[in-house]
Amino acid sequence: MIYDASLDELLQKVWDGHRINGAEARRLYSLPLEELGALADRRRQLAKAGAYGNRGNEIVTYNVDRNVNYTNVCNVYCKFCAFYRTEKDADSYVITLAEMDQKIEETLALGGTQILMQGGHHPKLTKQWYLDLLAHIKNKFPQVNIHGFSPSEFVHFREVFGEPLEQIIGDFKAAGLGSIPGGGGEILVDRVRERISPLKAMSSDWLEVMDIAHRLGLYSSATMMFGHVETIEDRIEHLERVRAQQDKSLKRVAEHTGAGIKPAHFTAFICWTFQAEHTKLKAPTVGAQEYLRTQALGRIYLDNFENIQSSWVTQGLEIGQVALKFGANDLGSIMIEENVVSQAGTTFCMTVPDMHRLIKDLGYEPHQRDNWYRLVN
Repeated sequence: MIYDASLDELLQKVWDGHRINGAEARRLYSLPLEELGALADRRRQLAKAGAYGNRGNEIVTYNVDRNVNYTNVCNVYCKFCAFYRTEKDADSYVITLAEMDQKIEETLALGGTQILMQGGHHPKLTKQWYLDLLAHIKNKFPQVNIHGFSPSEFVHFREVFGEPLEQIIGDFKAAGLGSIPGGGGEILVDRVRERISPLKAMSSDWLEVMDIAHRLGLYSSATMMFGHVETIEDRIEHLERVRAQQDKSLKRVAEHTGAGIKPAHFTAFICWTFQAEHTKLKAPTVGAQEYLRTQALGRIYLDNFENIQSSWVTQGLEIGQVALKFGANDLGSIMIEENVVSQAGTTFCMTVPDMHRLIKDLGYEPHQRDNWYRLVN
């Protein structure tokens, strides 16, 4: 075996916590899986060292929330989606306030603190309909965080409402929106997006929504759905764009003087694999090794993210647990309700006792957290 001094230097660079570039990321991607995982775990330790009273490396967190899809009517027809319906479909729907109340009450009874509210791109729902829904939830359930509306939905709202994004996001926040999920990120490379979702928001649109949201004080998550038509280089470009936006948002936070709205940033990164069943996208799916490899690279590359979520929803409980040794420090949510990924054939379930078992079996302490990664218990 030929000794490679430059590789040793790169490995030491990662171990010491320094930033890597795209070419270095591509090189790391080819490492043996166990070695890449060890580097990602090291970066997790560095990222979490000062958290929770310097106990961040002893704690793994999880959330209790519910995915509420307020409508399945959508006019962008993404090839990878098995959830959307047209208005003419017999099983299309728009949620009622009574249905929403019931879902939230059930969530609270299970110890939940949040709803993750997303829907299709409905062409006829008005801005007032959304504002009324947000106000109703916030007035009736003030203790619940509304984590809602992905960037692609806001781009859709801009087109339907005929208003600038800043106005829409600001009005939604005033009505009760608490944070924004990273859904619709897929791969932030337009060549890829044009193949899998040509009618959906492009990369610059997604990033623009997040930038505005952060300026207006709304925290958000960042996501990546991979394992379809993209290349490894596309995944790295996605990570670069997310990292650059986080740099921009964190700079704004650091420069804030205390006057006006306190800016926000990304709280976490979550990646998951494309689920093919019942979708129109014909692409080879990838397995657990590719998932773990990509998550590990995400932890290393995103040096300005404190939190990485494991995706047990698409990988299953055991791989979700293994992912905690590949850079993740959080198991995500127990997912009281999930309708989108399950429509594509993935139906894994999780309970709070499951969460505790998976976390304790690795020697960590399980703690429930809220959307801002503050411990609930």
